[in-house]
Order: sequence, then C-alpha cells, then structure tokens
Amino acid sequence: MTARCEIVLQEDADVDGVLLVEIESWLRGVVADLAPAADSFGVRLAGDDEVRQLNARLRGNEAPTDVLSFPGAPTPEGLHLGDVLISLPVARRQAKEAGHGLRREVKELLLHGILHCLGHDHETDDGEMETLELELRQRWVRDD
Repeated sequence: MTARCEIVLQEDADVDGVLLVEIESWLRGVVADLAPAADSFGVRLAGDDEVRQLNARLRGNEAPTDVLSFPGAPTPEGLHLGDVLISLPVARRQAKEAGHGLRREVKELLLHGILHCLGHDHETDDGEMETLELELRQRWVRDD
C-alpha cells in the first residue's frame, strides 16, 4: 500500500463518529499488511434494507446479511482493493449474541470482507479462508 492509499468510509446508519475514526486507523494497518499494493479501498456501513436489497439482487437471498464484498481491480489511479458493505444492525445483533462489542464485530466483518476482496472464498476452499481468518483475528482483532 502506498502512503497515498485512499480508504473511504461511508455510513448510512446510526454510527458513532468515534467508531469510524478508530476503525479507519485500524483498517489502514490491516490493508497495509494484507494488501500492500492497494491504492484504494471502500467501506460502507449501512442499514438492513440496503443490504437486503443488494443481497437479493446479487445473490438471490432475500434476507439481510452481515457483509458483502466486491473485489476491485487495477484502475488508472492504481489498484482498487475493493469495497465492503456491512449491515450495521446485523453487526450489532451478532456482537450482542457473541458477547463482545460492536467495534470488534465490525473489525471481524471487515477482515472477512478484505479476505474476499483478496480472492479467498470460504464456500469453495475447504476451510482455507476460515483458517486464515482465525489466524488473522489473533493478530488484528483484540477484545474490544
């Protein structure tokens, strides 16, 4: 990742501005580690309706999901790693069920999304992505 890597965080849900600042700082480190050639990466924290609509259109599933990933490609400006869409209401529910904070849940979902943007696919790789994700959580996701 160059020093100019642009990370764009968008939110269309009830998000604490402090959470966004903390996530952006953490995200810069993760992207630099996992995708050092990336010049840009986008993240959107959204509501269930937006995620449900995209999930239905793209995957044929009418339910909201926690995270959708859209791998990027080289552009005239450099390598776009991709975009990740997270349902903040689903993340809140999952955090509560898991007994940890929202910040940790969002980090876990972002890490999962980044791995998809890097080409990993837990639906077809016989557990390789899951193993890698668990290893990376040890390094990148603390008990928040």
